[in-house]
This record gives sequence, structure tokens and C-alpha cells, in this order.
Amino acid sequence: MTVEHVPRKAHAAADGADLALSREVLAISRADPGAIWTLLQTRPEGLDPAEARAKLALVGPNLIARESRHSVLKELWGCASSPLNALLLSLAAVSYALGDLRAAVVIVLMVALAISTAFVQEHRSNDAAAKLRAMVKTMASVKRRGFVPADGDESGGFGEIPMEELVPGDIVRLSAGDMIPADLRLLSAKDLFVNQAALTGEAMPSEKSAATHAGDIADPFELANFCFMGASVVSGFGTGVIAHTGRRTFFGQLADEIAGKRELTSFDQGVNRFTWLMIKFMAVMVPAVFLINGITKGDWFEALLFAVAVAVGLTPEMLPMIVTVNLAKGGIAMSKKRVIVKRLQAIQNFGAMDVLCTDKTGTLTQDRIILKRSLDIRGDESERVLEFAYLNSHYQSGLKNLLDIAVLEHADIGKNLHLKHRYEKVDEIPFDFVRRRLSVVLSREDGSHVLICKGAVEEVFSVCRRYELNDSCGFLDSSHLAQAQAETKELNEDGFRVVAVAYKEIPDLSQGFSIADESDLTLLGYIAFLDPPKETARPAIAALNQSGVSVKILTGDNEIITRKICREVGFDVGRIVLGAEIEKLSEPALAGLAETAAVFAKVTPAQKARVIRALHASGHVVGFLGDGINDSPALKAADVGVSVDTAVDIAKESADIILLEKSLMVLQEGVIEGRKVFCNITKYIKMGGSSNFGNMFSVLGASMFLPFLPMLPIQVLTNNLLYDFSQTAIPTDNVDAEYLVAPRKWDIGNIFKFMIFIGPISSIFDYATFFLMLYVFDSWANPTLFQTGWFVESLLTQTLIIHIIRTARIPFIQSRASGALITTSLIVCAIGVALPNMAWSREALKFTPLPTLYWFFIAGFLLSYAVLTHLVKTWFVRRWGI
Repeated sequence: MTVEHVPRKAHAAADGADLALSREVLAISRADPGAIWTLLQTRPEGLDPAEARAKLALVGPNLIARESRHSVLKELWGCASSPLNALLLSLAAVSYALGDLRAAVVIVLMVALAISTAFVQEHRSNDAAAKLRAMVKTMASVKRRGFVPADGDESGGFGEIPMEELVPGDIVRLSAGDMIPADLRLLSAKDLFVNQAALTGEAMPSEKSAATHAGDIADPFELANFCFMGASVVSGFGTGVIAHTGRRTFFGQLADEIAGKRELTSFDQGVNRFTWLMIKFMAVMVPAVFLINGITKGDWFEALLFAVAVAVGLTPEMLPMIVTVNLAKGGIAMSKKRVIVKRLQAIQNFGAMDVLCTDKTGTLTQDRIILKRSLDIRGDESERVLEFAYLNSHYQSGLKNLLDIAVLEHADIGKNLHLKHRYEKVDEIPFDFVRRRLSVVLSREDGSHVLICKGAVEEVFSVCRRYELNDSCGFLDSSHLAQAQAETKELNEDGFRVVAVAYKEIPDLSQGFSIADESDLTLLGYIAFLDPPKETARPAIAALNQSGVSVKILTGDNEIITRKICREVGFDVGRIVLGAEIEKLSEPALAGLAETAAVFAKVTPAQKARVIRALHASGHVVGFLGDGINDSPALKAADVGVSVDTAVDIAKESADIILLEKSLMVLQEGVIEGRKVFCNITKYIKMGGSSNFGNMFSVLGASMFLPFLPMLPIQVLTNNLLYDFSQTAIPTDNVDAEYLVAPRKWDIGNIFKFMIFIGPISSIFDYATFFLMLYVFDSWANPTLFQTGWFVESLLTQTLIIHIIRTARIPFIQSRASGALITTSLIVCAIGVALPNMAWSREALKFTPLPTLYWFFIAGFLLSYAVLTHLVKTWFVRRWGI
């Protein structure tokens, strides 16, 4: 499910969604706990599997329309529903209405060629992505009758099933990092904060509780005991019973409104600017051609047909196809590397990316954390520290991170520890990224209770007043704290990640627990983890740097261990900027600092997003690779959000691209693929733009001095159809290595300059052909000969220019096109040469055989044109770049 943010007006929920749904949700929120089961046709132990299957068959999968893959017909419509196709079909209708059936057929063939080519490639890309996407399921923790917990599992009968299989009446469990899987009424909640920004536009998380709602409310999203599909859990945990799934949720009802459209990327804006540039040419050119030919020839009907044909010739009708096919081809190439491209435009953004921000864990390191040591505050091994760390990790209900998993898996710790007591969980104070610690409250069989806290060293130290060493306790003074800090610093310098463990005996359980209870703790010691550096990190960083992509590290770890890991993988650290420093900086100051600093340590999720926005402000295209709940803001802030299939739900949903292997080297390959896509798209734009700009001078000039049309409308359209066919292979073309060494962004100014300098060159040889046909072959009185001669020359030169413009090198010698592009070029040239001699073309297209001498002149024109265009192109590249 892709959740995109658009701000919501004050009461968009009530205004945009079904009012009956709002009333139903309000009724469920008011129901007493005992009445909920009857109201939602379920029970505290969950649904039977058979009941769930019956409900699933009745209400359908828990998906909204935008999540489902489009049918073949919808894919076809997506390729066809382009403004340029609508313009061309309108021109075809005009031609048909004017009685020119042949012109209408040719225009329709152009549209069919573009649509069919785009459809085939996009369908292949969607197939490849769907096969990979099937490997990555967003799961939900649900309670069903018959679910048997594994030995030692404290889940209470909860099991994991794909989110789309949820039905009304299912009881689900929520924890930090989860997407809210459906609209649900809360049954229990502990410090549960939910981000509803995608639904409400409000950035601050909303606190939720299970208390029954009383009274009315204007906006359902303000209900404290209801969570809605499209939101995500920021911190805490809870359970809830599902009221609505799929299209019956508020998200489903408001899909069009709340999903909206993404803001246009620089890629989309560049394509649109070029399209409008061509439309502006048409707006000037077509009326001018119509008026000039009508006035000079006196046949206004013929002038109108010719103007329509010229409009078709100036329309960049293959642009949607070229863009779609290039992006689809990139998607297929990435799928072969086990990369899921959720949004095709992200491939091009890879090519434009010049800064990659990434967390340290799993990119520079192996993401294989091992618990190596459990130490008291003097640095000696301590089983008591290990015992308390285990209890904290075992009984916490929130998101178990890699450190928790390492604790639980350490030497089969759950079975080998000699626990002195049997414990039961009483309460929990969940982790958040401000406190950076988590506490559980446990009861022992003797009636005593203990709060066990585990978290970042500085944050745990700050709430400790005592220490324990060898069964004796004392007050922490500055010397003890300094000793502990020195020990952790030494471990950090050896590459260990250190987590502190503390506890407090609890005498009174008369009330619930909160963050305020994390005080006056006794520091027990710390556990140390090792996350070895990844062998591929060094060459991957070097490859990205050589490609013009600078890597920046944004990590929650402390400065010392971050410097150690960076040094081991050959990453140039320089100055490390800490989160506390970021917090004090203004936006302009942060933008300047983000430009020069390469490593940011001890940063919060909000600070990661601020760094990315600061890089944006400096004109960078930024990618971000992350997999945790703390990475979600940064993933959304980046131009290219990248996550992995093992990431938490909200990270996967926020990303544009999902890797099935967390590797910087895969990203490097994505960068290259993005630049190939961008290069082949700009090839078409430069070819089409310069060709159309040159044709403008040729058509206008010929229309002014010729007593007949320079080319018949059907000939103009046939020329354009053949030229379009030759360009269908551009997405397969090879890309020169030098084009791939630096990020590529849209520069419409550079494209416009290219059109101005390269376009008129074709007019030189068009006018040379006019002179040849008029004064060498005396076609003043033979319009058919003139039109045939210019048709052939125009088609051959346009097809040739593809190979001149596609490379900054010497074409055919230093750089060769792909086999497919060479083949289509040869086919079109052969057709152009053969058409004048075909009997049917003389009747249908009004051609006539050309004199033998003509071909010698044209060969000279072609050679001269190629040389002159290459020289001007070379000069242009040296001055303004590729």
C-alpha cells in the first residue's frame, strides 16, 4: 500500500467520505468493551479460521483500489491516455472530416505504434515487479482461534498473516513500526502514538487509548480509541478489533482525495517543459503555414490539410512511449538484480542523484549483530547483567530490533541462563527515539516487583543514581560515572555497540507506570555487541564516488563507534556532526554544514529528515537508504527512498524502491541504470527538438516561394510515421561510458540551445535539395518530382541524425548504436529509397521515380550533413556539455 501525503482540509473526512461510515465508526467507538464483540461479530479469542475465510470471501481482500495491480485494459488505457495521443487523434478526426481518409489512417497508425510499444514494455515491467513484490508481504499480527503459540512465546495466540487476508472482527496487535492494517477499535493501548499525517496532514503523532468514547465528534480522525488504515505506529503498543477493511475503510473511501498525486519530480517537470516548448512551436508554426500556403497558392482547403499534417509532424508523439519504454526497461533490468521498483520514475531519479544518505547498520556493516560481552561497571563479565538484559528483551512487546534478537539468540540464552525467579510481565514503558530506552515491569513469585531498563548509555546513565557491583550497591558519583564512560568509550573504539542495563525494585503497584518512573535507577552494567564491517562496503563507496555520488552517513549510534566503523571500510570521516548540534542550527546554517560534513551521529528521525531537506536546499538530488521506523521521515523527504524487504512496514511503504539485498553495490548499479534511462530519453528529445526546429525553417521558406505545396499532407504524415518507427528502438540503445560518470539532471535551457544550433543545419541541406530539384531537375512544372525528392532527403537526413546526436563521440567509429537501432534505421532508409519506385506508392502517395543523378547528390548531402552536424555537436559539447 502506497501512502502519499496531501494536506486535508478541516473536515475532509466528514465531507469526503460516506457519512454513514462516520456514524458507524462513532457508534463503535461509543460501545462498551463487552458490547464490541456482538457489534463486530467476533469474540475475545478471535475468529475461527473457517469464519475468517467466509468473511474474506464476502468482503474481499483487505486492499484498496490503488493497491491492486491494474488489469490489462487499464494498463493499455494508461499508455493511451496521453495528451499528445489525444491531440493526434483529434488531428486524425479533422483529417477524416475534411475527407482525407489516408491521412487519418496514417495518424492513427502513429498513435497505435506508440501505444503498443509502450504497453508491451510496461506490461513486462509490471510482470517482473509483481513476481518480486509477491516475495515481500506486509504482515499483520492477528489473533485467531486455533493459533498455537510456540514454546515460550508470550504472544497469547497471535500469529502472522498477510495484511490483505484480514477481515472485520479480527483482533490485531500493534507495535512501533507497524502500519495500521485496517480501521480498528482499540481494545488496549500502552503509550500508543500514531502518525496520521497521510490522512490528516498533521505532522505530530496522535496519542491513542482504549477508553470508550463519550459524546459527539466532528472529525472521526480525532477519536482516541480508533486507528485508521493509512496511519502508522510511532511508539508504544496495543491491540484492536477490526471494524472495516479494504474499500470500506476511510482510506478506501477517501482514496482519491487522500492519496492525491505526488508532487512532480524534476523528471516530470522536464518532460512537461519540453512538451510545452513543442506545443508553442506548433502554435506559431501551424497557423503561419496555413496562412502562407493559403495566400500564395489560393487553395485554402489544401492549405488546411497541409497545416494539419505539419501539426502532426511537430508533435512529439513518441515522447510518452519513449519515456514509458525507457523506464519500463530500467524496471526490468533492476528486477533481474532482485530490486523492486515501486515507482518507475524513481529509476531516473537514481541517475540524477548526487548524494546518498544511509544508515551505518547493514550498509557499512553486515547487519549481523552478535552479543559478545555482558559487563559490570568495572568491566568484568557478569551473568546478572546478561539475565536482566534478557528479561527486558524477552518481555518487551514493542518492535524487537536487532539488538534484542541478538540478546535472545545469544548461546540459546533463554534455556541456559540460571534465572533465580519466575517472572510475569506487569507493565511496559515502550521505547521512543527521544528517551532512547525501554523498560519493563515484572513480578516475581515471591510478590516482589522490578523495573528493568535497557537503552543507550548516556540516556540510561542520566536516570541512574546508584550502581551495583558484586551484590553491593553504592551511589554514583562523578568518578564512577567517568569510569563507566571510559569503559564504554574503550569498547566503542574497538567497534562494539554498547547498551546500558539498569533496574529498580518497585514497592507499590497501585497505579500504572509511565516515563516518570524511569528515575532513581541502579546501574547494573552494559552489554556489548559486534556488527562486523561489510566486505563490499569499501568498493561500493568507491564506485559511488567515482560516479559522482557522495555518500553521507546518518546514524543514531554515537560518535566513537561510528568513526571506528567508517575508518574500517575506508570512509573519509572528517568532522562528525552530532544531533545535539543540528538541533541548535538554523536551516541556512544546517544547509551549509550538510554540504561539507559526511557523517552525522546520534541523530533523531526528525534530524535525519532535516539534513536531507538541507541538502535539497543546496540543489542536491538526494537518495536515502533506511529500514527502521526511525528512517520513515527521511525516506519520505528524499528524492529516492530506498528500503529492504526485511524493513519495518512503514519503511517499506515509504520507499520508492525495495532491495531484496541490502547492498550499496546494488544502489551503484541502480545509479548507472537511471543514467542510461535519462540518456536515452534525452536522445529522443534532442533529436525530435532539433529536427522539428529545422523543419520549421524549411517548411516556412518553401511555402513562401514555391507555387505548390513542398510536400503533400499524406507524404508529410508517411515521412513522420517512418521516422517514428526508426526511433522505437532508442530505449535499447547503448550509452557511452563518459555519460555515466556524473549525475544527470534536466536542463531545458541546454536542450533549447542544442535545438537552435543543430536544428538549422538540416535546413541548409533542405534548401540545397530545393535548389537541386528546381534548377538541376527543373521541377518547377513537376511538383510530384520535387515532393518526392524532398521526402527522400528529409527522411534519410532525419534518420541519419539519430546516429550523430546519440553520442558525443564520432558515430559508427568510436560509438555504435544498439543492433536494434541500427536495424530500424536501415529498414527505414531502405523503405525511403524504395518507395519512389513502387507502383502502389505512385497512386497512394503521389511519388515518382527519381533521376539516377539525384542519388549521387543526395549521397554527398548526407556525408556533408553528417560531418557538419558532428563538428557543431562537438563544439557544443565542449562549450555546454552533453
